[in-house]
Amino acid sequence: MPGGNGSAPEQAPAQAAADAAPGYAVENFNYPGADRILAEKNIVLKRGDGHITYVDCASGTGFIEVLARQQSSKVCFKVAGNSGWLSLEIPSVFSVKGNDYATRVDMTVGTEAKSFDITKNAWTPVGESADPQGREHMLVEIRSSK
Repeated sequence: MPGGNGSAPEQAPAQAAADAAPGYAVENFNYPGADRILAEKNIVLKRGDGHITYVDCASGTGFIEVLARQQSSKVCFKVAGNSGWLSLEIPSVFSVKGNDYATRVDMTVGTEAKSFDITKNAWTPVGESADPQGREHMLVEIRSSK
């Protein structure tokens, strides 16, 4: 009994301390605030590494700019760090203006996937502007690197 009663109180605090240890943060790469942006701008932001973010175009310069027929104005994205990626859905995209990063966009038309390299600091025709049949393309991913 002396060993049993003496060690139980010592084990309980040790167990409590272990239970109180902070949990691990698990990054799921889901885009924060995506529901609000969908409701306000009708843009679906899915997942990313946090280095490409949706921004108000009037908030600065040096952004990736996107033109889509279903948007009343251009849509802008800021790139930070050495590289980044963002999966999203913007329908009817026809032009993208690059920034100082090497940028590639992935688009879909029906079941077909297409990629376009974006010219730095210039407008690049993409989607229906670059499609001989003029089909509407959905922008599904942006990838940038220095």
